[in-house]
Amino acid sequence: MQAESMGGLERNTGLVLEGGGMRGVFTSGVLDAFMRYELYFPYVVAVSAGACNGMSYMSRQPRRARYSNIDMLRKYGYLSLKNLLMKGSIFDPNLLYERFPNELLPFDYEAYGQNQAVFEMVCTNCQTGLAEYLTEKHDRRRMMAIVKASSSLPYVAQITEVDGHPMLDGGIVDSIPVQRAIETGHPMNVVVMTRNRGYRPTESDHKVPRFLYGDYPRLRVALSRRVEAYKRQLEMVERMEDWGEVMVIRPQRPMEVGRVCRDPEKLERLYEEGYAEGEKFCERVLSPPSAC
Repeated sequence: MQAESMGGLERNTGLVLEGGGMRGVFTSGVLDAFMRYELYFPYVVAVSAGACNGMSYMSRQPRRARYSNIDMLRKYGYLSLKNLLMKGSIFDPNLLYERFPNELLPFDYEAYGQNQAVFEMVCTNCQTGLAEYLTEKHDRRRMMAIVKASSSLPYVAQITEVDGHPMLDGGIVDSIPVQRAIETGHPMNVVVMTRNRGYRPTESDHKVPRFLYGDYPRLRVALSRRVEAYKRQLEMVERMEDWGEVMVIRPQRPMEVGRVCRDPEKLERLYEEGYAEGEKFCERVLSPPSAC
């Protein structure tokens, strides 16, 4: 974290970014506010959509994630059942991980590589059924493979290979990786959530049939425990928040945006809410931003 931006935060405070598909536009708003106030952390761990948004935060490109999540979705319609049928993924992988960063919405690889902060992205290893926390600053292909794997939702995205291992969405096992942040030496963390406080999933866990991911029995076990694991993490974060062990930024009202929402008006409202919540947080812990 930059010394001039520490404010009331400890020097080794970490940043944890939850996933949530298109609910991640809330996170992109929060991170844009952080960049406006020059609030940067020495360690960031991110899952799924949080990893995608975190990439633009690490490369110091304000509004890039917002443009990708809202404007480019409106223009290119990269989220559709047609993509799932034709390309094996509900999100167009070639557009998101090839054309966007290299052509249509250039990613600043140089700035990302020069950033001294640690940025870990959470993936689920399909062979072990365990979470892996991967980082890459220089190998562009591996970098994009990791963020793609972290964001590959089960059932509606293809398995992505990283370092020769099959990987899927990190949220299957570790949706809110606060414990990982603590284990890496960051006892205090700012956690950006994509659900309001008190939310609990209403669906139940169920055994995954063998015809799905038949080659990966441990992945099927992880998927069959996913809902309960997420509930426990939500309870843990709220408990830690009450005890003053984490600082949480989250939506203040029940979510109207689903994981695969395509409504630009709803997405824009959620982005603006995220920006406002991020700005309020910065104003609590930092000095006012310098004039433009």
